Amino acid sequence: MKVISLVLNVLWLVFCGIWMAIAYAIAALICFVLIITIPFGIASLRIAGYVLWPFGRTTVDRPGAGVPSLVGNVIWVIFAGWWLALGHLITSIPLFLSIIGIPFGWANLKLIPISLMPLGREIVSTDQEFAGW
Repeated sequence: MKVISLVLNVLWLVFCGIWMAIAYAIAALICFVLIITIPFGIASLRIAGYVLWPFGRTTVDRPGAGVPSLVGNVIWVIFAGWWLALGHLITSIPLFLSIIGIPFGWANLKLIPISLMPLGREIVSTDQEFAGW
């Protein structure tokens, strides 16, 4: 199973992972420049690493995240989350059009919720190739 994850991650990196990771890195840089949004920049870099190598990992709710994460997620959606989610949606379309890209299209759609609400989530390893919804 580790070999399958490696192959899927390398193909993912070539077809769409690098572009989406760059988008998250740009969002992080903008957040770092605005100083008060540095926590959002850190979350964006964390997700960029996940977007680069998603197979064999998933996200789970972080215990004790609470109301500050909710408020931060609302702010994130307004300023950066919606266009990152749109990027995932747009990059999934050509992947779905090719037969070999269908699993990558599904993976892109699976990343939309974390692109919209990154705070209060953590990235963990999983033994499943395609983590459950």
